[in-house]
Amino acid sequence: MEVQSFLVATFVAHLGFASFVTVHAVATDRDAGKWPLVTLAFGLAGIAAYLFYDETSDSGRR
Repeated sequence: MEVQSFLVATFVAHLGFASFVTVHAVATDRDAGKWPLVTLAFGLAGIAAYLFYDETSDSGRR
């Protein structure tokens, strides 16, 4: 695979992932916040962070 083809395929995949995060946030009435941009930059890692990162966790309470 040529480098240019790889970069185009990667960009298209990341764009699709970011679109998924945005649509999911709208469909679940959840604030997407920074996650579409993070997903656009980091791909699957951004999706995982969006789905598993919870800003409202009570980690400071005992």
